Amino acid sequence: MVRGAVGVATRLGVSPLVIGLTLVGFGTSTPELVTSVQASMAGSPGIAVGNIVGSNIANILLIMGVAALVAPIAVSSASLKRDGGIMIAVAILFAALSAVADLSRLTGVVFVSLLVAYVVFSFRQEWAAPADHGAAYDKGVAALEVDGGFSPSRASSLGWSLTLAMGGLVLVVIGGKFLVDGAVALARGYGISETVIGLTIVAVGTSMPELVTSVVAAFRRQAEVAFGNVVGSNIYNILGIGGVTALIAPTTVPPEMVRFDNLIMVGVSLVLFAFAWTGLRIGRREGGLLICGYLIYLVVLWPK
Repeated sequence: MVRGAVGVATRLGVSPLVIGLTLVGFGTSTPELVTSVQASMAGSPGIAVGNIVGSNIANILLIMGVAALVAPIAVSSASLKRDGGIMIAVAILFAALSAVADLSRLTGVVFVSLLVAYVVFSFRQEWAAPADHGAAYDKGVAALEVDGGFSPSRASSLGWSLTLAMGGLVLVVIGGKFLVDGAVALARGYGISETVIGLTIVAVGTSMPELVTSVVAAFRRQAEVAFGNVVGSNIYNILGIGGVTALIAPTTVPPEMVRFDNLIMVGVSLVLFAFAWTGLRIGRREGGLLICGYLIYLVVLWPK
């Protein structure tokens, strides 16, 4: 889907900056979006919201941990440090709002509006300081790197690109339905709450694009891109996935998630920001600790 969308945009003369910040950035978040919307419409708020919160936790502890094991990460970009602060702010906003109210259409409007403002802000920053890339840009670059980077000369014909994009979207939607149906059946068949399934199996499953793109960036010694990919994904997940899900199918946040998982999401976001802001290096030891932290989270979360 992403490859087709990039091909269409390239043939239409869209700039690489626009492609990276919008089409590719949003494209890698499509699995989370489709899954959360379908789960919410199916009356499974634990899967819908758990997918968002669980993906953010997995992005930081699991994906950053794996990327750091591949190549140590030291963040020097001022833009990435700024975006890390934005990531914390939206995590706190989500945790605070979900503690006092449902994810209503008004909440969706607020989240989507904030996402639009963030993307516009990112555009302006990229134009003003092209050498100091932010998280939204890195999220797009990380995905493009998996496909060999942006190259207008490699773009397919417009018709084939449209076919790829639409065919890919259809497959994502079908896959999302299978994922939601399977998660619900798993929860009912084994007596596990849908919230736990959403926070773990569904969240990790929909985060596979972020895992692949971050690991590829790390292998290519683009450690800051891997970091920015995670930060950008977490911002997109809350404002974009949470916002669109609330607009299409308003839902509630399970109380157990409000009391525990939302706080874990905020806590691990603060840890990641502290590493970036203080200039501490996320080396292989820290990567191993992040992965251990995720395993401990799963042990605590999973029913005995």
